[in-house]
Amino acid sequence: MIELNEIPNHIASQLLKIKAVALRPQQPFTWTSGIKSPIYCDNRLTMSYPEIRNDIAEAFAAIIRDQYPDAEVIAGTATAGIPHAAWVAQKLNLPMAYIRDKAKGHGKENLIEGLITEGQKVVVIEDLISTGGSSIKAAEAVRVAGATPLAVLAIFSYQLDKGIKAFEEAGIPLQTLSNYTALMDVALAEGTIQESDFELLKSWREDPSSFGK
Repeated sequence: MIELNEIPNHIASQLLKIKAVALRPQQPFTWTSGIKSPIYCDNRLTMSYPEIRNDIAEAFAAIIRDQYPDAEVIAGTATAGIPHAAWVAQKLNLPMAYIRDKAKGHGKENLIEGLITEGQKVVVIEDLISTGGSSIKAAEAVRVAGATPLAVLAIFSYQLDKGIKAFEEAGIPLQTLSNYTALMDVALAEGTIQESDFELLKSWREDPSSFGK
């Protein structure tokens, strides 16, 4: 069992180990928004590693038991949050649902698949937080269903100011297993990056729009 205070560094190390997170401070990636970024995160890779996906599920479950013990439903965001929500719901013996990014264009045109009923307390599971838009939209769908989104829990956050502010304005608590700060510390300690890279990575988080210019 991982101690709560050890989760951020442990998960960061696991993500680096399987290359779910790639760091290229000298040759930044280009996001679809046009922003140059020294980091690329693909948490879907965690599905292929049973030990790591179990660590993630255990960490989510530990946080929910500790801070959201009244949770009644675990809801995953489509698509990357769905498998993690299923594993967490299984560990907690709770109902599971998932939330589409938009309603189906056929059949019942559901936005939420599975049962979330009025008055229920829901924890939303996401894989990655950047600006927070899709996660907040999922939590709002829970509200529209008459339920209460207790929090959004995610595997990793870039800790962008825009995303942090968006959650604050929406009034939705956000917690992540790991984050950009922990990842930088672990990458430096494990020799994945050098001190000069560390400073470049730090500058991106402080001002993403100016990075690489």
